[in-house]
Order: sequence, then C-alpha cells, then structure tokens
Amino acid sequence: MNGTSSEESPDSTQRIDSFNGEQRVYFVPLRWWKDAQDSMPSELVEKREILYTATTGSSYGGPMKLINNIFNSDILFDLKREGDALQNGETGEASVSGRDFALVSSDMWLQALKWHHDDKNTERGVKSFSAGGVDRADVYPVQLRLSVVQETNSLAVKICKKDNSVECFRRACKIFSLDSEQLRIWDISGQTTLFFESDVSTSKDCQQQADQEMLLELQIYGLSDSIKLKESKKEDGSTQQTNGINGGTVFRFGRSNSLSFLAKAGEAGTLGLTGLQNLGNTCFMNSSLQCLAHTPKLVDFFLGEYSKEINLDNPLGMKGEIALAFGDLLRSLWAPGASTVAPRTFKGKLARFAPQFSGFNQHDSQELLAFLLDGLHEDLNRVKNKPYVEAKDGDGRPDAEVADEYWRNHVARNDSIIVDVCQGQYKSTLVCPICKKVSVMFDPFMYLSLPLPCTSMRTMDLTVMSADGSSLPIPLTVNVPKFGKFEDLHKALVTACSLPEDETLLVTEVYNNRILRFLEEPTDSLTLIRDGDKLVVYRLKKDANNSPLIVYMHQKLEEQFISGKSSPTWKAFGIPLVSRLCDVENGSDVENLYLKLLTSFKMPTELFTENHEIPTEEEATDKADTVDTTTEDTNSIDVKETAESLPDPVLRLYLTDDRGNLIESEVLKEKPINKSKRVNVLARWPVKELDVYDTCLLSSLPEVCKFGTKRPQETVSLYKCLEAFLTEEPLGPDDMWYCPGCKEHRQAIKKLDLWRLPEILVIHLKRFSYSRFMKNKLEAYVDFPLDDLDLSTYISYKNGQTTYRYMLYAISNHYGSMGGGHYTAYVHHGGDRWYDFDDSHVHPISQEKIKTSAAYVLFYKRLVD
Repeated sequence: MNGTSSEESPDSTQRIDSFNGEQRVYFVPLRWWKDAQDSMPSELVEKREILYTATTGSSYGGPMKLINNIFNSDILFDLKREGDALQNGETGEASVSGRDFALVSSDMWLQALKWHHDDKNTERGVKSFSAGGVDRADVYPVQLRLSVVQETNSLAVKICKKDNSVECFRRACKIFSLDSEQLRIWDISGQTTLFFESDVSTSKDCQQQADQEMLLELQIYGLSDSIKLKESKKEDGSTQQTNGINGGTVFRFGRSNSLSFLAKAGEAGTLGLTGLQNLGNTCFMNSSLQCLAHTPKLVDFFLGEYSKEINLDNPLGMKGEIALAFGDLLRSLWAPGASTVAPRTFKGKLARFAPQFSGFNQHDSQELLAFLLDGLHEDLNRVKNKPYVEAKDGDGRPDAEVADEYWRNHVARNDSIIVDVCQGQYKSTLVCPICKKVSVMFDPFMYLSLPLPCTSMRTMDLTVMSADGSSLPIPLTVNVPKFGKFEDLHKALVTACSLPEDETLLVTEVYNNRILRFLEEPTDSLTLIRDGDKLVVYRLKKDANNSPLIVYMHQKLEEQFISGKSSPTWKAFGIPLVSRLCDVENGSDVENLYLKLLTSFKMPTELFTENHEIPTEEEATDKADTVDTTTEDTNSIDVKETAESLPDPVLRLYLTDDRGNLIESEVLKEKPINKSKRVNVLARWPVKELDVYDTCLLSSLPEVCKFGTKRPQETVSLYKCLEAFLTEEPLGPDDMWYCPGCKEHRQAIKKLDLWRLPEILVIHLKRFSYSRFMKNKLEAYVDFPLDDLDLSTYISYKNGQTTYRYMLYAISNHYGSMGGGHYTAYVHHGGDRWYDFDDSHVHPISQEKIKTSAAYVLFYKRLVD
C-alpha cells in the first residue's frame, strides 16, 4: 500500500503519513509466500501475522456488497480482523487454499521473488512459482479507499472504478468478489496496525471520522490474467491445468516464452537481467555496478531492510546517501519486468561525494569499485563510536596470535556487510637490508591487485646503418623491457649487432627525412618511444678525440605543376647519413665521405646506358641558364641567393640547419670545415646523377611497431599473477620504510602472504600503467579458472576455514586503449547461464566466450563444501 499513489479526490480523503511515501504493501498468493518464507532473514519473518477475512458489513451506512450495474461499479466489503495467527495453526500448509493471500512489505516481496527465481530451488524440486518471465502486467496497482471501523475492529474497503484503470478494476472484480469461496488475507507486513493507531482512529470528532477515508494503493502481484489456466508440463510430458485464483495451488509464468522473446529484443528477460543506460561515458560505472548488483550476499542484504544499518553519524561516511542510492538502484535492477534503468540519482550522489567521477569523462571501473565498496562500508558501519586502537608489531609473538589481534582491532572499528563479505587479511613482512630488522603486520584488504608478469617485454623494429657505407641498411628486431630505460635498448642492440670493441651505437628518431632527436640519455624511459616512431641506429667508429658528428640530408629535383605550369622543386628524401668529422678537413673531404657512405646504395653499372652519363660542369651551367627560378620546396627552404634556388644538374652540398630548411653556404672543395660542433650538410641531387643509386633502399624505414601488426599474444595464468604478487621485492626509492633499528629510511625487502580470505574475492588485474609522460595498457590474455580457483597452496595459515576454492560469477571487461576504451560486464546468473551486460543491452553469452584479454576485474565467490 502506498500513501502517495494518487491525487486528492473531491471527497474528504486523508492520507497516512506513517508510510512517508515509501512503504508499499504487496498483495500476493499466500502459498507463494510460504514457499519462500524459510529463506527470509529473521528480522523479516519475526513479525506477527494478523488474519483478516473479507465479509459484507455495515460500513458506509448499509450492507456491503458488490454493486455491478451500468450506473455504479464500486466494490464494497469489510476486512474483519480475526486475531493473531497461531505459529503452527491456521497458516499451516493444509489450510492454504486459492483464496488465501498475504500482505507483505516490499522487502519481503523482493526477497521472496529472488528466492523463487533461484534455479537451485528448481533443481531441489521445491519451486512452486516461477518469476522467470515477469513483465509489467504481473505487478499492477489497485486504488483502495479505507476507513477504520474501530468498534468492529475491521477496515471498510471501497474500490472505486473512478480511482482505477478499466483493466485494473476488471482484475480487482475477479480477485475480490465475495460470491465465491471466502477471501482470507494474512497481513505479514505489520502495516495494517498503523490504521488503528493513526490519528484517524483517535479523532475527537467521530462524525468527521466516519466521513473520512484513506486513499491507498495496493500492489497486486502474481494474479494477472496471464497466469490463469496455464498448462504446465509434468516430467512425464503430460499437462495439467492450474487455476491462478479459485482453488489453484500452483502459480506459474511462461518462463521460456518470455525469455526467448526478450532475448531477441536484447533487453532483460528475467529478474536481475536489467541494463543500465549510458549517461555519457558511464560504461565504467555500469560495469562495476552490474558486478556488485549480482554479488550474492549484497543482493540479499540490499533487498532486505538494509536501511536499519545505515550509520548517519559516521564522519567517514556519506550520511547514508551512497548506501541508499545504491540500494535503490539495486532494487530497480531486480524489480520484475524492469526495463533499462537510468542511474542518474546514483551518478549525482557519486559526483557529489567523489568529484573525480563528476562530468562525463571516461574513468577506471576498478577505481570506482574501490570507492564504492569503501563508501558502502562507511555508510553501513555498525560501529557508532570507534575505539582508539594502536597498531603493535609482532615482537616475536606467534603469527596466529598477532594476526587475530590485528583482525579484532580492525573489526572493533569496522563492522559492516562489506567487511563480512568482501574483506580479507594478508601478512606484510618488511626486512631492513642493513640491520636485518624484521617487521610483521597484518592488514585488511578489499581486493587483490595482481601484476601481469609476462607482459614486461616489448618488441621493437629498428634500422641499422653501417659505419662506413660498406653494407645496406639492416632491419633489426629486439625485445626490451616494456617499462625499461634507454640503456636497456642500447644493451639489446649491442648484443643483436654483435658490436665489436672499436664501434659504438648512435640511436636516433627520424621524421620527415631528418633526425628529429638523438636518444642518448640512458635513464630516459622507453615509454617515450611510441609504436609509430621510426628509429635508425648508426654504427660509428669509436673516436678518442670525441669528434663532432656530420649529418647528411638529401634532396632531389622534382617537377611540380603550379597553375598549369611545370616548375622544378627540391624535395627531401631518404634516411640521413651520419659519420664523424675525425678525418674531414675541407669541402672536398665532406663530399668524398658522403659518396663513400652511399657506396652500398649504388646500382650495378650494367643497368645504365650512355644516357646516364654525368654532364660536365660547362653543360650544367648552360642548362641552368635556360631554367626559370623555382618555387620553394616542400620543406620551405629559405634561399639567401637566387642562384642557389635554381635547379642544378650536378651534385652540390650546402651547410644547413638541423632541419635542412635553411641554406647557409655552399660547401666548397678547398674551404676548411669548422669542426667545433656538429655539421649538418644538405645534398642536392640532379635527376640523372641520382639514377645511379637505389633510392628505394635509402628511403625504406619501418615503424617501431607497425599499426595492425599482429604480435603473438602473451598468455599468463592467474596463478602466475598471484605468485608474482606474493614474490618478495625491494621497495621503490619513493616508498622507503623507516627502520626502527637503524633509525633511517631504508629500501626494505617486502613480502606479502595471504592470511585470511573473504567470502567474495575481488581480483584486479593491473593492465594499466602510468608514467610521467604517457599511459599504457597491457593486452595479455590471462587464463583464469571459472569453476575451481584453488588457493589452498597460497594461503599461509589454515585457520580452520573449510575451503579455499572459489567460483567465478562476474567479470568487468575493458576493451580498447587507454584513451577510447569501453567497459562491459559478464555475469553468471541462474543455473549455468552467463550474460553480457553492455550498458542497456543484456544478452546471453556462452561460457566459452567469457575468457578474453579484456578481463579486468574478476569476482569470485567461495564454494561451500
């Protein structure tokens, strides 16, 4: 019953404020409720049951009867209170008929609904009612006008056609007709007593009281026309007729038909299979929420009377607002026949208490999960006044004693459903590398963040150039630590090149036919090198005098059509060539060294004809006089003199900047070269002279990792990830430990051990890594168990727990890269079925398809022996 379900009528109508607009009472078949009653939490079933019988009465000034004519269609009857139920009497199994109904609270209704939905009950043969295919027609409201008749201890009920839709009123006529078997209603919600205790029944003006009514809404469930006279198959294949109201004891919905129809539509087809609308980059939130909304103990808790455990005074909490928002959202997801839910209220609360999740940017589903679990814990913390507890070191005491002490201290301050279900404990051991001081602590954990050990290497493609032009460029592939330093790349190259003692390597990045940067700082991170970069490695002779470098860039003459006219233009091409200036004195040495470095690119002489002869300087001068001034080339070269911009049929060398854009002066054969700094030389080639060389080989340059290149996917088992997590390692320089023995901060050796495992084990796979310059995602395929994750060999202390085996029930997936990824969830729901929750779309998925490289957060529940 809902006290705020309709508008005020012209009649003198009073609403019940006791419900605060939230409490609803559901009208359900008594047998359906009794079948599920044993599964109810004790606080729900300990309420006393009050029996009412529907009879004709004398309220409203005359006999109560069903009036059904063309002028009036009101239903009038009394609910006479017969007294409290006997514990073993009237509501026993034998006395239940098709005309016995129950009034239950929304908490009771949701709990019973979930119990009936559980396929395990079907397997045990105790399921008498299936809510599998519930749709909106199965829950419908009927407006009631009630008046307390205190002297007869009854409620006068009036169902008016004007207050209800035609369809709802038609159904109410069939349910509440008193012409057939007697109607008995058991109030298990405890709400009807509020009518007798309200101000309506104690009004001083009795005459005014008689004229007053309370307009309420009854939520009727399990009695729609769709369940009448259903045929249900027996195990032997025969059929039996069941009647949903008059005398029938079995109530069924058409589960298979409803499921198959809704599955085609891509929406929810049963309890809990409800999608969440994407509000704008909220797939990360939807993924985590669906996993939590299918966590067994949490579902039971939030479908019950969880509001009693909200801690409004916890300064670390959020005044219960996060818990209430999550509880309301979970109930919406588990409501029968629910369509897609828009989690706007929850998103608003989230943005209020965690501003990092405000707006519509993409976020990390695990980070949201961590905040939400912690927020729910604080909102539901049963500890009102937290005692002060001082952490103590082990000091040689037995680990079991110290661990229990830490856990007692933790629970003394933190006691909630989240602690009960999701929190475990691990042992943390620190050893000082200097004085060997050992510190042991036992800390709680909400989830395990496991590294992916096999994804620590990165494959890189590079091009190696010879030191003296004796060989062509060589493509080379090396494996380096994914998060290593440049010195790691240098070591890998030395090994791959079998570098002799008298040579060294110079690693560069080449872009637009010029050297963009020199990779010389050994401590720089390799994450600075992107997959699309092009790296060239130059083999150079070691030089005791540390002579500067000389870098050669190339341009060739090409025809370019501008406004219909042909105009020769200089265009850059090829890989820059690099050497040292140790044996270079003048312009002639510069040209000879350049031609030496080009030796390996020279074409065989038999491929050329007489037409490829290089013209004399006099012929070149005559030809140059007949050519117009050229336009600027593609690299926007600034030319100091007009003559330098003219196409030239002979090779000419110019001093330039490191980009090859600015010509400073021509390199003359007899002119000395300044060897105090790096020299950049631009070589301009005429067409015929360049034909002697294979420019394709000179221009071929692979990317570090070509886009679309499929590398063999790395695979690692979940057990290997766990072993890497439990392996001892030194603390980082930014995370040093203060040693009480040395009285100094030390890079201690840290070792973690699992000590106490929770009922729900959440495992976070550390796929994302962050550095100062960029973010990376590890795409390794993690092979994780589905039905039997056995952690018995990884637990350090067997504290009497019967089993350390777990079953997977949910996965939060991340597809794509760091910048533009998408989150979904896979959920095990009902029997052996898995479902794909992709925002508002919910589809079945085969078990063989749920193990992918997108798995990000795994949810396991402990198996019961």
